[in-house]
Amino acid sequence: MCLLVFDWMNHPRYRLVVAANRDEFHDRPAAPLGWWTGNDRMLAGRDLRADGTWIGVTRNGRFGAVTNFRGVEAPPVADAPSRGGLVPDYLAGEATPGGFLEQLNGAATAFAGFNLLAGDRESLHYFSNRDSASPRRLEPGTYGLSNHALDTPWPRLVRARERFDDALAGGEPGLDELFEVLADREPATGATLPGSGLPADLERAMSAPFVLHERYGTRCSTVLLAGHDGRTVAAERRFDAAGNLTGATRLEFTVDAPGA
Repeated sequence: MCLLVFDWMNHPRYRLVVAANRDEFHDRPAAPLGWWTGNDRMLAGRDLRADGTWIGVTRNGRFGAVTNFRGVEAPPVADAPSRGGLVPDYLAGEATPGGFLEQLNGAATAFAGFNLLAGDRESLHYFSNRDSASPRRLEPGTYGLSNHALDTPWPRLVRARERFDDALAGGEPGLDELFEVLADREPATGATLPGSGLPADLERAMSAPFVLHERYGTRCSTVLLAGHDGRTVAAERRFDAAGNLTGATRLEFTVDAPGA
């Protein structure tokens, strides 16, 4: 997962609104959004190589998402465990978001660079093993996360945030409107590229919210609307290497009552 814009406890109808793109190598196998075999209370896509996920929710209102961290602060880590395992580890557990991240903090250096969001019905927390200011609890508001620290103003994130804010300002963000935020395929100009160490062609391709590249690009877009009333809608659109839509999923459920 390489781009998320999200609104936490800041909307009259929704406690959490998320619009996210997963960028990955096109040859890495994945299963679409669905209830997991082996844990039918977890709703997520599934990386079939490392058996992890990039974003997911549960029937009791837990939420998790991960992105990799790119730049000079995040050199490769030999034999590192998969960062995609962090989200299902949190979702399947019982620790509070803050408690899970505090426990993870001591082992985080074993992983390559990552950003992690962990939340429930009451709180949302952010942690990066390349950001000395984390872990921390997030206040109500709108945020953006790509492949650097929270709210780092890389071009793709700035553009997605602006359009996301416009969608929220309209009052009632719809799925199509939020997917349109994620569909922006226009790369940034050379002067505004982040210079994160990628080859020039990939750096330019990845400056767009929706990445088009022959080897690596946006594999799927995900929108999550989690209401204050417990009603939750999760939707995913999947794409091939040319950016053509290959499938879509929409699922709806109601979060368990507290104590259920």
